[in-house]
Parts: sequence; structure tokens; C-alpha cells
Amino acid sequence: MRTPFVAGNWKMHKTVEEARLLVSEMLDGLQAVAGVEKVLCPPFTGLLPVAAMLAGTDIGLGAQNMHWEEEGAFTGEVSPRMVAEFAQFVILGHSERRAYFGETDETVNKKVHAAFKHNLTPIVCVGETLEEREAGQTEAVIRRQVEGGLAGLTSEQVASLVLAYEPVWAIGTGKAATPEEANRVVKDVIRGTLAALFGEETAQAVRVLYGGSVKPHNAAEFFAQPDIDGALVGGASLKADQFVAIAQAAADTAG
Repeated sequence: MRTPFVAGNWKMHKTVEEARLLVSEMLDGLQAVAGVEKVLCPPFTGLLPVAAMLAGTDIGLGAQNMHWEEEGAFTGEVSPRMVAEFAQFVILGHSERRAYFGETDETVNKKVHAAFKHNLTPIVCVGETLEEREAGQTEAVIRRQVEGGLAGLTSEQVASLVLAYEPVWAIGTGKAATPEEANRVVKDVIRGTLAALFGEETAQAVRVLYGGSVKPHNAAEFFAQPDIDGALVGGASLKADQFVAIAQAAADTAG
């Protein structure tokens, strides 16, 4: 049994004061949700204050990105050592990082290796654009992203990380993939690629999330799919009641 996993990606939202307020609004509700791994991913400025509020709870903390080098002349970057002071998780390869900041499968792979070196659990994002989808390239794109992003890892490392399937055309658009289609991609393409690279046992151990316009009204439909283990939540994670409801849906579906 794979433990359900629900992470909130706050993206570039919330000042420190606003972050504290949001966490205070959702903390009791999230702690009441049992049987689900729950993670909050604020912007870098929110890591320290949110870490303090989550201390002693069962809620994890994640960063939204990091550099692969431990230190150096990389103005504006944050190293894995800095992230690991506060967080246990890090989102890597998000489509917005790939689209707006030039991230490639190679740089994502460097970051994944750096995360493991510093005992951070990577949440590695993969997904196709609308153009790629319409051109029938979904499987080829996601296979390339999985192969490139996880190159050089051991089976044990792969089994411990988290993958997130986020079709780019569904992020922030209100258009979610159908649960059945998302499950097909996760089962056939993502787990199929993992099985070919690392073996079937590893492929079945990896938790794979869905991301892309996940809301309280549709979350349970995704969680009911046998190969979808949770969600990487964007906009709804900025509203305490909605994020708690999504986490609760994961718990209810898991039984």
C-alpha cells in the first residue's frame, strides 16, 4: 500500500505575514486528517516561519526549487544545504520552471541527485504541453522526462521519491484531465517507464501524484484511480478550507 500524499505548491504567493495566517487557518484541520502525508511548499521567504509553525506536527515542509551546487557564485539561487536546514521535500522540474526559466531534463537530474545527497525527498514533475498533447507526443515527452530526470539513480532512491504528473495544459486553467486519462498516463507511461528502467517492484513503490486544477469537487475522482496516489495542489492550496478538504478526500478514498 502506498501512503497517499498531498502537497500544496503556493508558487509566488504569500508574504511571511500572509503565510503565517494561512498556516494558522489550516493547521488544526490538516492535523486531523489521518493516513495521508501532507506537505506545504511556500516560497523561500516562507520556509523559516512556516517551519516554526509546523514543528511538532505531522505536516512536512517543502521548497519549490533549488540549485544543484552546495554553494558558490550563483547570485539569486538557493542551495540544497540551505533548503535542508528547514525542509524535508523539494519540488523539482515544475513546468513553470521548465517554461519560464530554461530548466531541462539534465538540470532537473542534477537537482534530484543533489536533493538525495542532502536527505531531501524530491517531488519531480513531468507533463506535456497542449501542443505536445495535440501532436500525439504525450507518451514520448513524459518518457523522456522520466528517463532524463531520474538518470543515474538507484532503485532504492527512485522508490523513495515522489513523481507528479502535471499536464501543462491543465495547470491554472480550470481544465483538469479526466481521472481515467490521468490514470492511464500514470499507469502505462510513468510506471511503465519506471518498470523498464528500475524494475516492476520499484515502479509499484513510487507514489505518483496528479496536478492540474485539483479542487475539492474533483479530488476524490482522481484519488479513486488505482495508480494516482495524491495531488500536487496549486491554487486550492492557498485557501485553507479547500486544501484541508482535498487532504480529507485523500484520506476518505484510501479508507
